[in-house]
Amino acid sequence: MSSLICGSLAFDVIMQYPGRFSDSLLADQLHKISVSFLVPTLRRDFGGCAGNIAYNLKLLGGDPQIMATIGHDGGDYLARLDRQGISRKTVRTIESIYTAQCFVTTDADNNQINAFHPGAMTFSHENKVADAGPVKLAIVAPDGRDGMLQHAADCAAQGIPLIFDPGQGMPMFNGDELKQFIELATYIAMNDYEAEMLASRTGLSLAQIAERVSALIVTRGELGAEIFTAGGKIDIPCVEAEQVLDPTGCGDAFRAGMLYGLSNGMDWATTGRLSSLLGSIKIAHLGPQNHAPSRAEIDERFQREFGYRL
Repeated sequence: MSSLICGSLAFDVIMQYPGRFSDSLLADQLHKISVSFLVPTLRRDFGGCAGNIAYNLKLLGGDPQIMATIGHDGGDYLARLDRQGISRKTVRTIESIYTAQCFVTTDADNNQINAFHPGAMTFSHENKVADAGPVKLAIVAPDGRDGMLQHAADCAAQGIPLIFDPGQGMPMFNGDELKQFIELATYIAMNDYEAEMLASRTGLSLAQIAERVSALIVTRGELGAEIFTAGGKIDIPCVEAEQVLDPTGCGDAFRAGMLYGLSNGMDWATTGRLSSLLGSIKIAHLGPQNHAPSRAEIDERFQREFGYRL
């Protein structure tokens, strides 16, 4: 059975400004900004949490099924999913609106100015988990607010083990709603900043959150990750990247490793190490879906890093 990936499909428009934003901003005139930055380089990437997770899971040989909404301009993305053999039977096209898009401009000091248009993502609640067919495991990743609430409830109602991954969508929910997600989830995956925000908003400590799920996974960047289960805490080492080019999509690559490990009966130590390896592979490439190691290459590097085979 497939892994159901509920989340966003988006286009990432990445622009590089060779100067410094600060040189064009006057401190005493910030109340009436009117500036333009010449960006000689521009890149348009396929992105969105659901797309990124599915891409990495497919690299491992998994069976991802995306549940998402895309706009009338999403033909290229749909064709790409077809070429990759990723199921899109629960990808709904909203003809009246654009696909979600993120516009990112980075200056010479790595400062960023972002603009995000949610577009078709706001209609994600029109997708129903029941339409996905038999599902072994599901993840609810950042998406439209109503869609995240509905898909988590649908998975719980159908007895589908669920990974809750609030990500950058967490500010959309109040404490009671986040507590409801915790009650519905089988597993929770977050980075360390998100974990602290979840604790603050719910009034629950990380230990109390961990008690309510089968596993709480907290990633900590270059410090690796921690997996809290009934058996205690498992420390997952960070895999050193061949080069650090772009962190965009690293968390999604990590979650693909989780889906694969859980779907294939791996223990938590192995699942965490595979997830960490995928994040390391991704960060060495520009864009969230431009790395393309073969499964054999992934297996070989895993053995080299950890001393045993997957």
